Amino acid sequence: MQAPARIQPRSLNDYLDVMSKSVFQSGLFWKVVESKWPTTRDALQRFDPKIVASLTDEDLDELTQDTRLIRSRRKLNAVVHNARRILELELELEQELELEQEQEHGGFQNYLRSHGDFENTLKDIKKRFKFLGDAGTFHFLWVVGEGVPDYEEWCKVHH
Repeated sequence: MQAPARIQPRSLNDYLDVMSKSVFQSGLFWKVVESKWPTTRDALQRFDPKIVASLTDEDLDELTQDTRLIRSRRKLNAVVHNARRILELELELEQELELEQEQEHGGFQNYLRSHGDFENTLKDIKKRFKFLGDAGTFHFLWVVGEGVPDYEEWCKVHH
């Protein structure tokens, strides 16, 4: 299998998109998630964290009936939780670092880079975010261009 393409995140939407894909891939064949991803993006408002974070239980009830996406209520709840955490971390770190306005996702990116190494980042992400285990976190960090160990070496330790 070929490694997923890496991106240069341009907004918090990109981080939430990639993180949510890792959430939905948990326990499923990646091709199933990949085939539904364009319509999942539409159903979840292009992963705008402010919109996703504000989804209500009624909104989630509607989404569990929407055939454009994988309709797992637990995973949808995790995506909403994770959107809220991303926004909280973005705000916290922007306030701490007094970042300039044009650095739209600087706080969250600084959070990802604040742990010193991959293993510490992995532990903290698994603690703060829902439905992200070792493999999902590795996938997320790889795709958003953060430092990760060699995959073959990592597998020896984590599988």
